[in-house]
Amino acid sequence: MTFEDDIRNWLMDEECLLEKKFDENADFHYIIEFPKENIMDVVKPVGKDCIIIACATQVAQEHANLMVASNPETRRNFILDLQFGLNSYLVDFELSINQDILQQFVVTDTVYEDGLTKNELMKTIKRVFKAKLHCIFLIDKTFGSLMPNVQPSNQNDMFV
Repeated sequence: MTFEDDIRNWLMDEECLLEKKFDENADFHYIIEFPKENIMDVVKPVGKDCIIIACATQVAQEHANLMVASNPETRRNFILDLQFGLNSYLVDFELSINQDILQQFVVTDTVYEDGLTKNELMKTIKRVFKAKLHCIFLIDKTFGSLMPNVQPSNQNDMFV
C-alpha cells in the first residue's frame, strides 16, 4: 500500500472522507467532514514529504457587523487574544483582517510522512478543528452570540 492509500483508508475507516479533489499543486487532496457539518482539507503538496490538514472559515456577516459596531480597542484586543489562543494550539494560522475586522481565518497543521499514523492523523484533524472552535467561541464571547440557527460559513479551499 502507498502513503495515499493509508490516508484514504484511515479517513474512510473514520467515515469522514467526502471526496478527492483535483489539485495541480498536490499529489492528492481530500475533502473531509469532521465532525459532521465541518469541512476540512487533507492535502499532500507536490514534492513534499508531508500532509497538511486545513480548515478555512469565513466570518458570518452578522458577526462582522457586530465587530464593526464595537469600539477599536475591543477589536484590537480580540485580534491579540485570537492570536495568543491559536498559538496555544500549536497550529499554523492565517487571519484575513481589514481595519481590525476579522474577515476569514485558515487553521492548518502539518504531519510528516515519517511520523504519520492513523492516531497522529486523527489527533491533528481534531487539533485543527478545536482551534477553529476557539476562534468561533472567542468571536461569540467578545462580540455577542448570534441566533442559534446562524452558523459561520465554511470556505474550505486549501491555499497550497
